[in-house]
Amino acid sequence: MEMMDKLQKRFGDMISEVEESIQPAIWVTKENLLRVMEALKEEDEFNFKLLADLTGADYEDHMEVVYHLMNLDNCQLLRVKTKLDKNNPEVDSLSKLWKAAVIQEREAYDLLGIKFAGHPNLKRILCPDDFEGHALRKDFKLNQRAAK
Repeated sequence: MEMMDKLQKRFGDMISEVEESIQPAIWVTKENLLRVMEALKEEDEFNFKLLADLTGADYEDHMEVVYHLMNLDNCQLLRVKTKLDKNNPEVDSLSKLWKAAVIQEREAYDLLGIKFAGHPNLKRILCPDDFEGHALRKDFKLNQRAAK
C-alpha cells in the first residue's frame, strides 16, 4: 500500500507495527502519539483532518486506545493504535488537535478509566459522578453496584 510506505518512511521507529487491511492501522507508542497525530492531521501528504472516532479496549495484560482517522479529500481511512499499561492507562489528550476528542476521551475515561493527560475537562459523561468503577473494564462486576 502506498500510504503505508509513506507512513513508514515518514515516522520510522515511531511506528512499531503496521496492519494492512481495508482499514489499515499503525501502532504508535504513547510517547510518540501526539507527534505522529499532529503530523497525520497537519502534513499535506497525509491530511487526516477528521477524527471520526476513538475507542478503548481492555485486554488481560494491557489496554489500548484506537483512533479512527479520515482524509476527507480522498476518503482514506487510518486506524492509529497505542498500548497502555493496564495499571496506569494514561495517554496524551488529542483535544487540542481535534475538538471531537473532548467528548470521545471523556467517554473512554468514564467507561474504561483511561486518563487523557492535558484534557480540559476529564470527568464522567455517561455514568453518574458517584459511580464506582468503569463499566467496560473486564474486572468490573455488575452486581458490585447492586449489592450496596
